[in-house]
Amino acid sequence: MPNRRGLKRILTAGIGAVVIGGGAGLAAQRSTGPDWVKVEAETMQHFQALLRFDTADPPGNERPAADYLKQALEAEGIAVQEFALEPHRPNIVARMAGSGRKRPLLIMGHTDVVNVDPSKWTFPPFSATRDGGYVYGRGAVDDKDNLVASLMVMLMLKRQGLALDRDVIFLAESGEEGSTRVGIQLMVNQHLDAIEAEYCLAEGGGVTREGGRAKFASVQTLEKIPYAVELVARGPAGHGSVPLLTNSVVKLSRAVAAVADWKTPARLNETTSAYFRRLAEISAPEQAERYRSVLDPARLDAADEYFREHEPRHASMLRTSISPNIVDAGYRINVIPSESRATLDVRALTDENMPALLDEIRKVIDDPTVEVRMGRRDTRPWGRDPRIDSEAFLALEAGFKEHYGIPTLPSMSTGATDMAYLRGKGIECYGIGPGIDTEDGPKGFGAHSDQERILEAELHRFVRFYWDVIVKLSAGAGTTG
Repeated sequence: MPNRRGLKRILTAGIGAVVIGGGAGLAAQRSTGPDWVKVEAETMQHFQALLRFDTADPPGNERPAADYLKQALEAEGIAVQEFALEPHRPNIVARMAGSGRKRPLLIMGHTDVVNVDPSKWTFPPFSATRDGGYVYGRGAVDDKDNLVASLMVMLMLKRQGLALDRDVIFLAESGEEGSTRVGIQLMVNQHLDAIEAEYCLAEGGGVTREGGRAKFASVQTLEKIPYAVELVARGPAGHGSVPLLTNSVVKLSRAVAAVADWKTPARLNETTSAYFRRLAEISAPEQAERYRSVLDPARLDAADEYFREHEPRHASMLRTSISPNIVDAGYRINVIPSESRATLDVRALTDENMPALLDEIRKVIDDPTVEVRMGRRDTRPWGRDPRIDSEAFLALEAGFKEHYGIPTLPSMSTGATDMAYLRGKGIECYGIGPGIDTEDGPKGFGAHSDQERILEAELHRFVRFYWDVIVKLSAGAGTTG
Protein backbone atom coordinates (compact mmCIF):
# COMPACT_ATOMS: atom_id res chain seq x y z
CA MET A 1 0.00 0.00 0.00
CA PRO A 2 1.47 3.38 -0.95
CA ASN A 3 2.61 5.60 1.89
CA ARG A 4 2.82 9.40 1.63
CA ARG A 5 6.18 9.19 -0.18
CA GLY A 6 4.81 6.57 -2.57
CA LEU A 7 1.77 8.72 -3.28
CA LYS A 8 4.00 11.70 -4.09
CA ARG A 9 5.90 9.50 -6.55
CA ILE A 10 2.63 8.53 -8.24
CA LEU A 11 1.54 12.14 -8.56
CA THR A 12 4.83 13.43 -9.95
CA ALA A 13 5.10 10.52 -12.37
CA GLY A 14 1.59 11.17 -13.71
CA ILE A 15 0.05 14.17 -15.37
CA GLY A 16 0.96 16.21 -12.33
CA ALA A 17 4.51 16.38 -13.73
CA VAL A 18 3.24 18.69 -16.44
CA VAL A 19 1.91 21.12 -13.83
CA ILE A 20 4.88 20.95 -11.48
CA GLY A 21 7.11 22.12 -14.33
CA GLY A 22 5.82 25.70 -13.94
CA GLY A 23 3.51 28.19 -15.60
CA ALA A 24 4.57 27.34 -19.14
CA GLY A 25 3.73 23.70 -18.57
CA LEU A 26 0.32 24.61 -17.15
CA ALA A 27 -0.43 26.87 -20.11
CA ALA A 28 0.45 24.06 -22.49
CA GLN A 29 -1.83 21.66 -20.65
CA ARG A 30 -4.72 24.11 -20.80
CA SER A 31 -4.34 24.63 -24.53
CA THR A 32 -3.77 21.03 -25.55
CA GLY A 33 -5.90 19.17 -23.04
CA PRO A 34 -4.81 16.24 -20.88
CA ASP A 35 -1.86 14.10 -21.90
CA TRP A 36 -3.78 10.86 -22.07
CA VAL A 37 -0.73 8.62 -22.03
CA LYS A 38 0.23 10.08 -18.66
CA VAL A 39 -3.38 10.11 -17.50
CA GLU A 40 -3.67 6.37 -18.14
CA ALA A 41 -0.45 5.63 -16.26
CA GLU A 42 -1.58 7.67 -13.26
CA THR A 43 -5.10 6.23 -13.37
CA MET A 44 -3.74 2.71 -13.16
CA GLN A 45 -1.44 3.56 -10.26
CA HIS A 46 -4.27 5.16 -8.27
CA PHE A 47 -6.65 2.35 -9.20
CA GLN A 48 -4.30 -0.39 -8.05
CA ALA A 49 -3.52 1.49 -4.87
CA LEU A 50 -7.24 1.80 -4.02
CA LEU A 51 -7.92 -1.85 -4.84
CA ARG A 52 -5.17 -2.95 -2.48
CA PHE A 53 -6.90 -1.43 0.54
CA ASP A 54 -9.09 -4.02 2.24
CA THR A 55 -12.27 -1.99 2.70
CA ALA A 56 -14.61 -4.97 2.99
CA ASP A 57 -18.03 -4.19 4.45
CA PRO A 58 -18.60 -5.93 6.78
CA PRO A 59 -16.71 -5.25 8.95
CA GLY A 60 -16.06 -1.86 7.35
CA ASN A 61 -12.85 0.15 7.51
CA GLU A 62 -12.69 2.73 4.75
CA ARG A 63 -10.14 4.91 6.53
CA PRO A 64 -7.05 3.82 4.50
CA ALA A 65 -8.75 4.51 1.15
CA ALA A 66 -10.20 7.79 2.38
CA ASP A 67 -6.80 8.94 3.63
CA TYR A 68 -5.24 8.04 0.30
CA LEU A 69 -7.82 10.05 -1.63
CA LYS A 70 -7.44 12.97 0.73
CA GLN A 71 -3.66 13.02 0.25
CA ALA A 72 -3.98 12.76 -3.53
CA LEU A 73 -6.38 15.71 -3.66
CA GLU A 74 -4.56 17.89 -1.17
CA ALA A 75 -1.26 17.31 -2.98
CA GLU A 76 -2.82 19.23 -5.89
CA GLY A 77 -4.08 22.02 -3.66
CA ILE A 78 -7.69 20.79 -3.61
CA ALA A 79 -9.35 21.38 -0.24
CA VAL A 80 -10.91 18.32 1.36
CA GLN A 81 -13.59 17.97 4.04
CA GLU A 82 -14.04 14.84 6.13
CA PHE A 83 -17.33 13.74 7.68
CA ALA A 84 -17.48 10.66 9.89
CA LEU A 85 -20.03 9.05 12.15
CA GLU A 86 -17.35 6.51 13.15
CA PRO A 87 -13.65 7.47 12.98
CA HIS A 88 -12.62 4.51 10.81
CA ARG A 89 -15.45 5.07 8.31
CA PRO A 90 -15.07 8.62 6.95
CA ASN A 91 -16.65 10.28 3.94
CA ILE A 92 -14.46 12.58 1.86
CA VAL A 93 -15.78 15.67 0.04
CA ALA A 94 -13.77 17.86 -2.34
CA ARG A 95 -15.01 20.79 -4.41
CA MET A 96 -13.77 22.60 -7.50
CA ALA A 97 -15.45 26.01 -7.39
CA GLY A 98 -17.23 27.46 -10.39
CA SER A 99 -18.83 30.81 -11.15
CA GLY A 100 -22.22 29.77 -9.79
CA ARG A 101 -23.96 30.41 -13.10
CA LYS A 102 -25.26 26.86 -12.84
CA ARG A 103 -26.04 24.71 -9.83
CA PRO A 104 -23.36 22.21 -8.72
CA LEU A 105 -22.62 18.78 -10.16
CA LEU A 106 -21.90 15.91 -7.76
CA ILE A 107 -19.72 12.95 -8.80
CA MET A 108 -19.70 10.04 -6.40
CA GLY A 109 -18.09 6.67 -5.70
CA HIS A 110 -18.01 4.46 -2.62
CA THR A 111 -14.84 3.27 -0.93
CA ASP A 112 -16.21 0.09 0.67
CA VAL A 113 -16.58 -3.27 -1.07
CA VAL A 114 -18.42 -6.49 -0.29
CA ASN A 115 -16.52 -9.03 1.77
CA VAL A 116 -14.64 -11.96 0.27
CA ASP A 117 -13.68 -15.60 0.70
CA PRO A 118 -9.99 -15.43 -0.29
CA SER A 119 -9.79 -19.19 -0.81
CA LYS A 120 -12.02 -18.90 -3.89
CA TRP A 121 -9.88 -16.32 -5.67
CA THR A 122 -7.27 -17.21 -8.28
CA PHE A 123 -5.49 -13.92 -7.61
CA PRO A 124 -5.59 -12.53 -4.05
CA PRO A 125 -8.69 -10.30 -3.81
CA PHE A 126 -6.74 -7.23 -2.67
CA SER A 127 -3.71 -7.69 -4.90
CA ALA A 128 -4.91 -5.62 -7.88
CA THR A 129 -3.19 -8.13 -10.15
CA ARG A 130 -2.83 -7.19 -13.80
CA ASP A 131 -3.13 -10.17 -16.10
CA GLY A 132 -4.08 -10.52 -19.77
CA GLY A 133 -5.30 -6.95 -20.09
CA TYR A 134 -7.48 -7.14 -16.97
CA VAL A 135 -7.12 -5.87 -13.42
CA TYR A 136 -8.40 -8.33 -10.82
CA GLY A 137 -9.56 -7.33 -7.36
CA ARG A 138 -12.54 -6.83 -5.09
CA GLY A 139 -14.06 -3.51 -6.06
CA ALA A 140 -12.74 -3.53 -9.63
CA VAL A 141 -16.23 -2.89 -10.98
CA ASP A 142 -18.04 -2.08 -7.70
CA ASP A 143 -17.13 0.67 -7.15
CA LYS A 144 -13.48 1.65 -7.27
CA ASP A 145 -13.77 2.14 -11.04
CA ASN A 146 -16.15 5.07 -10.49
CA LEU A 147 -14.06 6.14 -7.51
CA VAL A 148 -10.82 6.45 -9.47
CA ALA A 149 -12.57 8.06 -12.46
CA SER A 150 -13.98 10.73 -10.14
CA LEU A 151 -10.58 11.26 -8.56
CA MET A 152 -8.92 11.68 -11.97
CA VAL A 153 -11.57 14.18 -13.08
CA MET A 154 -10.93 16.32 -10.01
CA LEU A 155 -7.15 16.21 -10.51
CA MET A 156 -7.48 17.11 -14.18
CA LEU A 157 -9.89 19.96 -13.50
CA LYS A 158 -7.38 21.44 -11.10
CA ARG A 159 -4.41 20.97 -13.40
CA GLN A 160 -6.20 22.23 -16.50
CA GLY A 161 -7.41 25.32 -14.67
CA LEU A 162 -10.71 25.34 -16.55
CA ALA A 163 -13.19 28.14 -15.87
CA LEU A 164 -16.29 26.38 -14.56
CA ASP A 165 -19.89 27.51 -14.73
CA ARG A 166 -20.78 25.29 -11.80
CA ASP A 167 -19.06 23.75 -8.78
CA VAL A 168 -17.95 20.15 -9.26
CA ILE A 169 -18.18 18.18 -6.00
CA PHE A 170 -16.55 14.80 -5.39
CA LEU A 171 -17.98 12.54 -2.69
CA ALA A 172 -16.11 9.38 -1.70
CA GLU A 173 -18.66 7.72 0.55
CA SER A 174 -18.43 4.87 3.02
CA GLY A 175 -20.93 2.17 3.89
CA GLU A 176 -22.72 1.73 0.56
CA GLU A 177 -22.55 -2.08 0.70
CA GLY A 178 -24.57 -2.40 3.88
CA SER A 179 -23.94 0.41 6.36
CA THR A 180 -25.54 3.46 4.76
CA ARG A 181 -26.01 5.13 8.15
CA VAL A 182 -22.25 5.92 8.20
CA GLY A 183 -22.23 7.07 4.59
CA ILE A 184 -24.96 8.52 2.43
CA GLN A 185 -27.51 8.80 5.26
CA LEU A 186 -25.04 10.81 7.32
CA MET A 187 -24.33 13.08 4.36
CA VAL A 188 -27.92 13.78 3.29
CA ASN A 189 -29.32 14.05 6.82
CA GLN A 190 -26.57 16.09 8.49
CA HIS A 191 -24.28 17.53 5.81
CA LEU A 192 -26.45 18.06 2.75
CA ASP A 193 -25.03 21.55 2.27
CA ALA A 194 -21.63 20.00 1.48
CA ILE A 195 -22.96 17.89 -1.42
CA GLU A 196 -26.19 19.53 -2.58
CA ALA A 197 -26.29 19.68 -6.38
CA GLU A 198 -28.49 19.86 -9.43
CA TYR A 199 -27.20 16.59 -10.86
CA CYS A 200 -25.33 13.56 -9.54
CA LEU A 201 -23.36 10.94 -11.47
CA ALA A 202 -22.58 7.66 -9.71
CA GLU A 203 -22.69 3.89 -10.17
CA GLY A 204 -25.69 1.95 -11.44
CA GLY A 205 -25.27 1.92 -15.22
CA GLY A 206 -22.64 0.88 -17.69
CA VAL A 207 -21.72 -0.12 -21.20
CA THR A 208 -22.81 -3.59 -22.30
CA ARG A 209 -20.25 -5.42 -24.43
CA GLU A 210 -21.02 -8.59 -26.35
CA GLY A 211 -18.33 -10.52 -28.17
CA GLY A 212 -15.79 -7.84 -27.35
CA ARG A 213 -17.83 -4.98 -28.85
CA ALA A 214 -19.85 -2.29 -27.11
CA LYS A 215 -23.55 -2.73 -27.88
CA PHE A 216 -25.37 -0.11 -25.80
CA ALA A 217 -25.03 2.04 -22.70
CA SER A 218 -27.41 1.91 -19.77
CA VAL A 219 -27.93 5.02 -17.68
CA GLN A 220 -29.79 4.33 -14.46
CA THR A 221 -32.50 6.94 -14.06
CA LEU A 222 -34.75 4.99 -11.71
CA GLU A 223 -34.38 2.27 -9.13
CA LYS A 224 -36.90 0.16 -7.33
CA ILE A 225 -37.41 0.64 -3.60
CA PRO A 226 -36.53 -2.31 -1.34
CA TYR A 227 -38.88 -3.47 1.40
CA ALA A 228 -39.10 -6.54 3.61
CA VAL A 229 -42.46 -8.23 4.05
CA GLU A 230 -42.87 -11.01 6.60
CA LEU A 231 -45.30 -13.92 6.56
CA VAL A 232 -45.91 -15.49 9.96
CA ALA A 233 -47.85 -18.74 10.31
CA ARG A 234 -48.86 -20.03 13.74
CA GLY A 235 -50.36 -23.20 15.12
CA PRO A 236 -50.17 -25.44 18.18
CA ALA A 237 -46.84 -27.11 18.83
CA GLY A 238 -46.80 -30.87 19.05
CA HIS A 239 -44.83 -34.08 18.79
CA GLY A 240 -43.53 -34.75 15.32
CA SER A 241 -44.78 -38.32 15.48
CA VAL A 242 -48.38 -37.02 15.36
CA PRO A 243 -48.84 -34.86 12.22
CA LEU A 244 -51.24 -31.95 12.60
CA LEU A 245 -53.31 -30.20 9.94
CA THR A 246 -52.49 -26.96 11.76
CA ASN A 247 -48.72 -27.42 11.31
CA SER A 248 -47.29 -23.88 10.95
CA VAL A 249 -44.66 -25.07 8.46
CA VAL A 250 -47.34 -26.44 6.15
CA LYS A 251 -49.40 -23.25 6.34
CA LEU A 252 -46.35 -21.13 5.68
CA SER A 253 -45.32 -23.30 2.73
CA ARG A 254 -48.71 -22.82 1.10
CA ALA A 255 -48.53 -19.09 1.68
CA VAL A 256 -45.04 -18.80 0.20
CA ALA A 257 -46.02 -20.87 -2.84
CA ALA A 258 -49.11 -18.72 -3.43
CA VAL A 259 -47.12 -15.49 -3.31
CA ALA A 260 -44.38 -16.89 -5.55
CA ASP A 261 -46.93 -17.91 -8.17
CA TRP A 262 -48.69 -14.55 -8.10
CA LYS A 263 -47.98 -12.08 -10.88
CA THR A 264 -48.13 -8.52 -9.63
CA PRO A 265 -49.51 -6.16 -12.28
CA ALA A 266 -47.09 -5.03 -15.00
CA ARG A 267 -46.93 -1.32 -15.72
CA LEU A 268 -44.58 1.03 -17.50
CA ASN A 269 -43.15 4.41 -16.63
CA GLU A 270 -41.23 6.97 -18.69
CA THR A 271 -37.89 5.23 -18.14
CA THR A 272 -39.00 1.67 -18.88
CA SER A 273 -41.05 2.77 -21.91
CA ALA A 274 -37.97 4.49 -23.37
CA TYR A 275 -35.79 1.52 -22.42
CA PHE A 276 -37.82 -1.08 -24.29
CA ARG A 277 -38.41 1.21 -27.27
CA ARG A 278 -34.69 1.91 -27.68
CA LEU A 279 -33.74 -1.70 -26.98
CA ALA A 280 -36.02 -2.79 -29.81
CA GLU A 281 -34.18 -0.47 -32.20
CA ILE A 282 -30.87 -2.28 -31.69
CA SER A 283 -32.12 -5.88 -31.35
CA ALA A 284 -32.58 -8.73 -33.80
CA PRO A 285 -36.03 -8.83 -35.45
CA GLU A 286 -37.60 -11.47 -33.19
CA GLN A 287 -36.34 -9.82 -30.02
CA ALA A 288 -37.23 -6.37 -31.32
CA GLU A 289 -40.81 -7.41 -31.91
CA ARG A 290 -41.04 -8.75 -28.37
CA TYR A 291 -39.64 -5.56 -26.86
CA ARG A 292 -42.01 -3.43 -28.94
CA SER A 293 -44.95 -5.54 -27.80
CA VAL A 294 -44.27 -4.43 -24.22
CA LEU A 295 -45.46 -0.97 -25.28
CA ASP A 296 -48.78 -2.38 -26.54
CA PRO A 297 -51.25 -3.13 -23.70
CA ALA A 298 -52.89 -5.82 -25.83
CA ARG A 299 -49.61 -7.71 -26.22
CA LEU A 300 -47.90 -6.93 -22.92
CA ASP A 301 -48.99 -10.12 -21.13
CA ALA A 302 -47.51 -12.41 -23.79
CA ALA A 303 -44.17 -10.62 -23.66
CA ASP A 304 -44.27 -10.68 -19.87
CA GLU A 305 -44.77 -14.45 -19.80
CA TYR A 306 -41.70 -14.89 -22.01
CA PHE A 307 -39.65 -12.57 -19.83
CA ARG A 308 -40.58 -14.41 -16.64
CA GLU A 309 -39.02 -17.60 -17.98
CA HIS A 310 -36.24 -16.36 -20.27
CA GLU A 311 -35.42 -12.76 -19.27
CA PRO A 312 -36.35 -12.44 -15.58
CA ARG A 313 -34.58 -9.09 -15.20
CA HIS A 314 -36.91 -7.59 -17.80
CA ALA A 315 -39.91 -9.13 -16.05
CA SER A 316 -38.78 -7.49 -12.83
CA MET A 317 -38.45 -4.12 -14.56
CA LEU A 318 -42.14 -4.25 -15.41
CA ARG A 319 -43.52 -4.62 -11.90
CA THR A 320 -43.13 -4.59 -8.18
CA SER A 321 -41.34 -7.89 -7.64
CA ILE A 322 -41.62 -10.34 -4.74
CA SER A 323 -39.05 -13.02 -3.98
CA PRO A 324 -39.32 -15.33 -0.92
CA ASN A 325 -35.71 -15.53 0.25
CA ILE A 326 -35.64 -16.46 3.94
CA VAL A 327 -37.59 -19.18 5.76
CA ASP A 328 -37.24 -19.70 9.50
CA ALA A 329 -39.09 -22.66 10.99
CA GLY A 330 -38.51 -25.30 13.63
CA TYR A 331 -35.65 -26.16 15.96
CA ARG A 332 -35.89 -29.96 16.48
CA ILE A 333 -36.71 -32.81 14.13
CA ASN A 334 -39.34 -34.21 16.49
CA VAL A 335 -41.10 -30.94 17.38
CA ILE A 336 -43.87 -29.35 15.33
CA PRO A 337 -43.10 -25.62 15.64
CA SER A 338 -45.79 -23.25 16.85
CA GLU A 339 -44.51 -20.47 14.60
CA SER A 340 -42.91 -20.36 11.16
CA ARG A 341 -41.75 -17.25 9.35
CA ALA A 342 -40.77 -16.26 5.80
CA THR A 343 -39.25 -13.00 4.63
CA LEU A 344 -40.07 -11.66 1.19
CA ASP A 345 -37.69 -9.40 -0.72
CA VAL A 346 -40.02 -6.81 -2.24
CA ARG A 347 -38.63 -4.39 -4.82
CA ALA A 348 -41.36 -1.84 -5.37
CA LEU A 349 -41.98 0.51 -8.25
CA THR A 350 -41.62 4.09 -7.10
CA ASP A 351 -45.37 4.73 -7.10
CA GLU A 352 -46.31 1.51 -5.27
CA ASN A 353 -48.90 1.80 -2.49
CA MET A 354 -47.42 -0.57 0.10
CA PRO A 355 -50.47 -0.87 2.42
CA ALA A 356 -52.57 -1.78 -0.63
CA LEU A 357 -49.92 -4.30 -1.73
CA LEU A 358 -50.01 -5.98 1.68
CA ASP A 359 -53.78 -6.29 1.36
CA GLU A 360 -53.35 -7.92 -2.06
CA ILE A 361 -50.82 -10.40 -0.61
CA ARG A 362 -53.34 -11.32 2.10
CA LYS A 363 -55.96 -12.00 -0.58
CA VAL A 364 -53.54 -14.15 -2.56
CA ILE A 365 -52.61 -16.22 0.51
CA ASP A 366 -56.26 -16.51 1.52
CA ASP A 367 -55.50 -17.76 5.02
CA PRO A 368 -56.43 -15.45 7.90
CA THR A 369 -54.16 -17.41 10.26
CA VAL A 370 -51.08 -16.25 8.30
CA GLU A 371 -50.02 -12.77 9.35
CA VAL A 372 -48.69 -10.43 6.63
CA ARG A 373 -46.65 -7.50 7.93
CA MET A 374 -43.81 -5.17 7.07
CA GLY A 375 -40.39 -6.34 8.22
CA ARG A 376 -37.35 -4.33 9.24
CA ARG A 377 -35.07 -3.25 6.43
CA ASP A 378 -32.84 -0.40 5.40
CA THR A 379 -35.17 0.86 2.70
CA ARG A 380 -34.74 3.93 0.50
CA PRO A 381 -36.60 7.24 0.19
CA TRP A 382 -37.94 8.53 -3.07
CA GLY A 383 -38.20 12.00 -4.56
CA ARG A 384 -39.04 12.96 -8.11
CA ASP A 385 -38.17 10.86 -11.12
CA PRO A 386 -35.15 12.30 -12.99
CA ARG A 387 -35.76 13.47 -16.55
CA ILE A 388 -34.38 11.72 -19.60
CA ASP A 389 -34.30 15.00 -21.53
CA SER A 390 -32.22 16.91 -18.98
CA GLU A 391 -28.91 18.60 -19.73
CA ALA A 392 -27.11 15.85 -17.80
CA PHE A 393 -28.78 12.93 -19.57
CA LEU A 394 -28.26 14.49 -23.00
CA ALA A 395 -24.57 15.06 -22.20
CA LEU A 396 -24.21 11.41 -21.19
CA GLU A 397 -26.01 10.30 -24.34
CA ALA A 398 -23.72 12.41 -26.51
CA GLY A 399 -20.66 11.13 -24.64
CA PHE A 400 -21.54 7.50 -25.17
CA LYS A 401 -22.12 8.18 -28.86
CA GLU A 402 -18.77 9.96 -29.19
CA HIS A 403 -16.60 7.57 -27.21
CA TYR A 404 -18.33 4.25 -27.81
CA GLY A 405 -20.44 4.78 -30.92
CA ILE A 406 -23.50 3.28 -29.23
CA PRO A 407 -27.03 4.34 -28.26
CA THR A 408 -28.05 5.07 -24.68
CA LEU A 409 -30.90 3.33 -22.86
CA PRO A 410 -32.40 4.90 -19.74
CA SER A 411 -32.86 2.05 -17.29
CA MET A 412 -34.62 1.25 -14.04
CA SER A 413 -32.40 -0.73 -11.71
CA THR A 414 -34.03 -3.72 -10.06
CA GLY A 415 -31.56 -3.30 -7.19
CA ALA A 416 -30.76 -0.31 -5.01
CA THR A 417 -28.06 2.36 -4.90
CA ASP A 418 -27.31 5.29 -2.64
CA MET A 419 -28.57 7.67 -5.32
CA ALA A 420 -32.07 7.06 -3.96
CA TYR A 421 -31.20 9.14 -0.89
CA LEU A 422 -30.06 12.00 -3.11
CA ARG A 423 -33.16 11.76 -5.30
CA GLY A 424 -35.13 12.04 -2.09
CA LYS A 425 -33.54 15.48 -1.66
CA GLY A 426 -34.47 16.60 -5.17
CA ILE A 427 -31.12 15.86 -6.88
CA GLU A 428 -31.43 14.36 -10.36
CA CYS A 429 -29.15 11.29 -10.38
CA TYR A 430 -27.81 9.17 -13.20
CA GLY A 431 -25.98 5.86 -12.86
CA ILE A 432 -23.11 5.15 -15.25
CA GLY A 433 -20.16 2.80 -15.54
CA PRO A 434 -17.44 1.37 -17.80
CA GLY A 435 -17.72 -1.32 -20.44
CA ILE A 436 -18.41 -4.81 -19.05
CA ASP A 437 -18.60 -8.03 -21.06
CA THR A 438 -21.93 -9.82 -20.73
CA GLU A 439 -19.93 -13.03 -20.71
CA ASP A 440 -18.11 -12.03 -17.52
CA GLY A 441 -21.03 -12.52 -15.12
CA PRO A 442 -21.78 -16.17 -15.99
CA LYS A 443 -18.04 -16.90 -15.87
CA GLY A 444 -17.77 -15.52 -12.35
CA PHE A 445 -15.90 -12.31 -13.19
CA GLY A 446 -18.63 -9.77 -12.40
CA ALA A 447 -19.40 -7.52 -9.45
CA HIS A 448 -19.54 -9.37 -6.10
CA SER A 449 -18.04 -12.47 -7.77
CA ASP A 450 -14.98 -14.41 -6.68
CA GLN A 451 -12.88 -13.18 -9.63
CA GLU A 452 -14.04 -9.56 -10.01
CA ARG A 453 -12.19 -7.84 -12.83
CA ILE A 454 -12.18 -4.99 -15.32
CA LEU A 455 -10.56 -4.54 -18.70
CA GLU A 456 -7.78 -1.98 -18.48
CA ALA A 457 -8.75 -0.52 -21.85
CA GLU A 458 -12.36 -0.04 -20.71
CA LEU A 459 -11.29 1.66 -17.49
CA HIS A 460 -9.22 4.15 -19.48
CA ARG A 461 -12.00 4.72 -22.00
CA PHE A 462 -14.41 5.37 -19.16
CA VAL A 463 -12.12 8.00 -17.65
CA ARG A 464 -11.94 9.82 -21.03
CA PHE A 465 -15.70 9.63 -21.40
CA TYR A 466 -16.22 10.84 -17.83
CA TRP A 467 -13.85 13.77 -18.32
CA ASP A 468 -15.57 14.94 -21.48
CA VAL A 469 -19.03 14.71 -19.89
CA ILE A 470 -17.94 16.73 -16.85
CA VAL A 471 -16.33 19.38 -19.08
CA LYS A 472 -19.47 19.64 -21.24
CA LEU A 473 -21.69 19.98 -18.17
CA SER A 474 -19.48 22.29 -16.13
CA ALA A 475 -16.94 24.27 -18.15
CA GLY A 476 -17.60 27.79 -19.33
CA ALA A 477 -18.59 28.61 -22.91
CA GLY A 478 -15.79 28.08 -25.41
CA THR A 479 -13.87 25.66 -23.16
CA THR A 480 -12.78 22.31 -24.59
CA GLY A 481 -11.40 19.25 -22.87
